[in-house]
Amino acid sequence: MNIDWAALASVFGVSLVVTVALVGLFTLGITGLAKLASPAQGGGSAVLARTGAYACFALCVAAVAYGIYLIVA
Repeated sequence: MNIDWAALASVFGVSLVVTVALVGLFTLGITGLAKLASPAQGGGSAVLARTGAYACFALCVAAVAYGIYLIVA
């Protein structure tokens, strides 16, 4: 049995980067929604925060759906 260590390291590195990026994106979405709870927000800023949060969550859903597609296909 011969293990291709370079390929294993490559898969590990890519999965680590994607995981950190996905968690960071989800955290940005949570932060955007948390800004809506503060009473000092103006009207335009609240809309921007909500839109950004929903965009972050949509990108997270798209990344998870693509990962499931790669596994199933």
